[in-house]
Amino acid sequence: MYFITLLRHGESEGNSSGVIQGQSDYPLTQTGIKQAKELASDWKLNHTSFDLIISSSLLRASQTAEIIADSLQVPIEFDPAWKERNFGSLQGISLQEINQDVDFFHPYQPIGGSGESQLDLFIRAGQALQNILRRSPGSYLIISHGGILNKALYVIMGITPQGHYNSPIFHFGNTGYAQFRYNPDSHQWAVLCLNNRGFLSPQSDHKLWHQD
Repeated sequence: MYFITLLRHGESEGNSSGVIQGQSDYPLTQTGIKQAKELASDWKLNHTSFDLIISSSLLRASQTAEIIADSLQVPIEFDPAWKERNFGSLQGISLQEINQDVDFFHPYQPIGGSGESQLDLFIRAGQALQNILRRSPGSYLIISHGGILNKALYVIMGITPQGHYNSPIFHFGNTGYAQFRYNPDSHQWAVLCLNNRGFLSPQSDHKLWHQD
């Protein structure tokens, strides 16, 4: 049996300043560090364990991973397949600066000229998930970003990116996580939780809407 936890990184400097981060590197804020530590403490208190942490190589994810790994004494692998969506020329721009005609959800057109389309991101998320399922059954913690985690949920739930305009958007707050169980014999997924952030103190529970 596979137990897979999909975790969004802690609050980053890009989150707090309201820019589209994409694959640009931004470190955690002090709040983001606190969020990661509170999550690690909660998991340690509740004897939550993982066989392996697989993290995006971007700084905001890798810092989150290192805090949790140090607390729980779990090994980390860094996998660029779990990096956030490439937003092309939009990276580093605030949402207020963006032309209202930008279509973030077009299934086939690359975003920001040279970025990834929704289908590109869906395919990458599917390949990243498949790589986990080619490992031995066990408990895996994936630390990544809101955009690609949405597409990972699409893969798990059988939602196609072509229908995104009418499909749900899965919200991951900073250090929000979803948990799944996969049975390789029946090929069935079970959803255990979505966007769990109940461990955060009121001071750490910043509800920033943007996902990357």
